[in-house]
Amino acid sequence: MTIMLRRKLGNSGLEVSAMGLGCMGLSYAYSQGISKEEAVKLMRDAYEAGITFFDTAEAYGALNEEMVGEAVAPFRKDVVIATKFGFAGGDPNLGLDSRPENIRKVCETSLKRLKTDYIDLFYQHRVDPMIPIEDVAGTVKDLIIEGKVKHFGLSEASVASIRKAHAVQAVTALQSEYSLWWREPEQEILTVLEELGIGFVPFSPLGRGFLTGAINVNTNFDSTDFRNKLPRFSEENRKANQALVDLIKGIATEKNATPAQIALAWLLAQKPWIVPIPGTTKLHRLQENIGAASITLTDNDVKEIELATSKIAIQGARYPQHLQQTVGK
Repeated sequence: MTIMLRRKLGNSGLEVSAMGLGCMGLSYAYSQGISKEEAVKLMRDAYEAGITFFDTAEAYGALNEEMVGEAVAPFRKDVVIATKFGFAGGDPNLGLDSRPENIRKVCETSLKRLKTDYIDLFYQHRVDPMIPIEDVAGTVKDLIIEGKVKHFGLSEASVASIRKAHAVQAVTALQSEYSLWWREPEQEILTVLEELGIGFVPFSPLGRGFLTGAINVNTNFDSTDFRNKLPRFSEENRKANQALVDLIKGIATEKNATPAQIALAWLLAQKPWIVPIPGTTKLHRLQENIGAASITLTDNDVKEIELATSKIAIQGARYPQHLQQTVGK
């Protein structure tokens, strides 16, 4: 196994590789995914390349957690598995459900699928306005006491929710979208995370593939691809947002890197407790992403990127209205 630089998620002491692997796309959201055998091999290749942090969720389907469980079984004690609860029946289309009894049920089901007796990091996938966040935190606290969960996390939560939850059970990590084309966490979230000693795990760090430069105005997505429903990926908005990709490409050429590597290196340069989790189904993309961990952007590089990107206005909402309502509660 290659040793990758490691990072601690805030003050929790939970140490992971500087980059994790987002496993959602292996079987969910972007297309039909890949076979279980291919997914298991990819995750084991990721481990051999130094990745020790694997992210899944009940909402990605039973197969996704089962893939992760099978892949990491030979080295379970050397990796950190993150999974999530919070949707009714595990289906985002059925609404939210963070009732204590459902959290416990999801925990037991995930333990079986993951073939493990503990979950390293258990996230609330989205804040449920019908259930006090203190009750959610209290339930996970009990699971931690019972040894079934090691750490508690939140996803797409507001400052108020983070503070309330953290007062009951220390939050180890917040997982929310953050990248060069979604900068909203910089407004309040990063400051609060730093104050409370909470790590940050950006999902979609490559803008759901857009920042790699592999997507343009002529790209046709598979009919099952989630991006078809996202305003930011309309043909008109892709054309408008191409300016950001062109900018990143220019910087990548100067650094002898790829656009994806620059986008990830930029995230890593923001704070030492930020751990992005890019996902992929392809080995060469996995290797490319891992290469970003060895690219160091200087303070001057970061300032130049900041100045250049500040002149580009990103077009299009990141979610359709009905999904946007579950974010930032």
